[in-house]
Amino acid sequence: MKYVSEREILGSYKGRRVLVTGHTGFKGSWLVKLLQTAGAEVTGYSLDPPTDPSLFVMAGLAGGMESVTGDVRDFGHLKKVFEETRPEFVFHLAAQPIVRASYKDPVATYETNVMGTVYMCEAVRTTDSVKSFLNVTTDKVYDNREWCWGYRECEPLDGYDPYSNSKSCSELVTHCYKRSFFDSENAGGAAAVSTARAGNVIGGGDFASDRIIPDCVRAAQSGEPLVLRNPASVRPYQHVLEPLFMYLRIAALQPRDRSLSGSYNIGPDGEDCVSTGTLAGIFQRELGNFTIVEHHDENAPHEANFLRLDTTLAEKTFGHRNVWHIGDALKKTAEFYRLYLQGAGAAELSAAMEHQADEYMDAAEALHAGD
Repeated sequence: MKYVSEREILGSYKGRRVLVTGHTGFKGSWLVKLLQTAGAEVTGYSLDPPTDPSLFVMAGLAGGMESVTGDVRDFGHLKKVFEETRPEFVFHLAAQPIVRASYKDPVATYETNVMGTVYMCEAVRTTDSVKSFLNVTTDKVYDNREWCWGYRECEPLDGYDPYSNSKSCSELVTHCYKRSFFDSENAGGAAAVSTARAGNVIGGGDFASDRIIPDCVRAAQSGEPLVLRNPASVRPYQHVLEPLFMYLRIAALQPRDRSLSGSYNIGPDGEDCVSTGTLAGIFQRELGNFTIVEHHDENAPHEANFLRLDTTLAEKTFGHRNVWHIGDALKKTAEFYRLYLQGAGAAELSAAMEHQADEYMDAAEALHAGD
């Protein structure tokens, strides 16, 4: 299809009612900021911020939305929020997202990531205001055989660890609901439904445990060296704005053309699939103030060594190309963390998020100028 600019996509949310689960997390906070900038009526449904510090709190995002504290495992409360807010667009980001944490508490991981998806799909199914639903999963849903080529959307789903496997199940739950209730002959005005499988994201304001960029920032703060436990592992890294604008694109366009509903890989080009060691080294040059030590733990839980996505389907369907490659993504990420380390307040950090979104949209327009 003909490419639709990021500004036009963002503008389509002006005045629209949008529900975001997991809005207090890293990606959720950036998504909320974009929607606030667009003039959407945003409701968030999430547990308290999962980290301290928290981008959601630091940037003062609660002031421009209705922020509801809730657990996606509580269907009664979730359904009540749907009934009260009558959302038109729903983005499901709430999850237990950490691989190593899923080994420690697999039951809670499955409860949140599988039954949470069931409850979300059921709430969407029984709320006639919803026009578009996007379930955000992960690149780790695939049966990863450590191939050198990217996984396509038609490849088998079978994540190895409890987190990855629970997100594979989340994909299957969504597909079942989509086929049974949303795309059936008697679906009527049911919501358009898609899933998005994104690669590893980086960007300012991530403070999660067991993630490489937050670990770098903590090392810079403490003066302690950064310990890399798996420096050779290769992942598809992208700036957080790359998948978020694709989420917004899919959700905005699929109600206009239901043939766009589906499952999409969202990731960077092959040149942006780099090792953890390479990523840390580039970020060290951008941010400075920390050293790197490699540590190989033979008793560590299993994590994939190589994973890459084939994003041809999303590119052909929506005409999108990646805007910020790894160098630019790490530069923008370091710019934000420098502000944070210098003690910037909420107004300055919120403005920095808005400024980077503007820079991204400008770069996207320049990239697609000839399209």
